[in-house]
Amino acid sequence: MRVWLVVYGVSYVVIEMVGASLESVGWPRVTALDVATAVTDAFLAVSVVLAVLLGLRLGAERWGRSLALRFDDGESVEPARAAPIGVRSWRPEPLALPSAAARPVPTRSTYAVGAYTSRRRRVAPSFPEDPGHLL
Repeated sequence: MRVWLVVYGVSYVVIEMVGASLESVGWPRVTALDVATAVTDAFLAVSVVLAVLLGLRLGAERWGRSLALRFDDGESVEPARAAPIGVRSWRPEPLALPSAAARPVPTRSTYAVGAYTSRRRRVAPSFPEDPGHLL
């Protein structure tokens, strides 16, 4: 079927639905809100019909062949099961842990201040009452 014929048919149906809705209101009393409501209702109806048709088409593609085989032979058709696909692991091989003697000495952060620091001179005091440089 030609696309232009489908577009013409859908636009004709939308225009007829809008016209019927506006005629039910009465032509002398038509407002912008009535026109917007009529157009919205028409496009909603067309989109619901198109969604149903799309669902039927997808259902026919999905189950059409198995239903045709089932009704032709009178026996059920088992879906073909493929073997599982093997996948390599993305994880690298585990590395050996370093010995305790080779561990680096933990370095102090510039911002590590307060009760958990081992340095005698603190950059900032733990509490505002302590002497030191405050921001």
